[in-house]
Amino acid sequence: MTEALAKATRDFFTARMLGLVLWPLLGSVLLWSFLGFFFWHDLVNGLQHLAAVPALSNLLGDSVLHVVSEFSVAIALLLILPPLVQASALLITATLAMPLMVEFVAGRDYPQLERRKGGTVTGSIWNALASTLAYLLLWLVTLPLWLFGIPAIVLPVLLNGWLNDRLFRYDALAEHASRDEYAILRSRAGGQFFLLGCVASLVQLVPLLNLVAPVYSGLCFIHFGCAELARLRAAGRA
Repeated sequence: MTEALAKATRDFFTARMLGLVLWPLLGSVLLWSFLGFFFWHDLVNGLQHLAAVPALSNLLGDSVLHVVSEFSVAIALLLILPPLVQASALLITATLAMPLMVEFVAGRDYPQLERRKGGTVTGSIWNALASTLAYLLLWLVTLPLWLFGIPAIVLPVLLNGWLNDRLFRYDALAEHASRDEYAILRSRAGGQFFLLGCVASLVQLVPLLNLVAPVYSGLCFIHFGCAELARLRAAGRA
């Protein structure tokens, strides 16, 4: 895994990979700007309505409740929007940029690795959408825990690590691994893939670095996945 991280760092600073960095970010910002333009007013009103429950109105009074609801809406938006933007950027990277990244990495470091094409474009899209929706559901279910100390630190790493694993593992191996090989690697190295996802999530949670994190994360998974596949085939020939 350390070797994959090092090679991903090396490849990231090539002109071709740097050219991909802005795609996921711009795509995600444009998507949520578009949605916000049409639905922002309804979203804010809905959050304010949830905060302004009758029991609180009777207890605090209308003026105090208004301040509390405004503060609650600001906190809720602060918690909601960053994960949505991050998940969207990862989704765009997995579906659009990963094929280009796989071609680049495989041609440079794994030219002898046979392509058995166990994955499909349809499978990639379905995996990306299902994984992102599951991530958002898990994030919503655990959202109350994010207001406490330790869960607020641990949960973002674990959830983003899980999303990285689910998104990038499939696309990193889709071109080269057969379906049987993919299943074997998922069983044999699943823990390492998840750990790699968590390491990548640490980069994604750092301001400014998170702008380039999707492409770097994808490179990490491609290098690790191809190296594990090569070892699996070498062991089968031994």
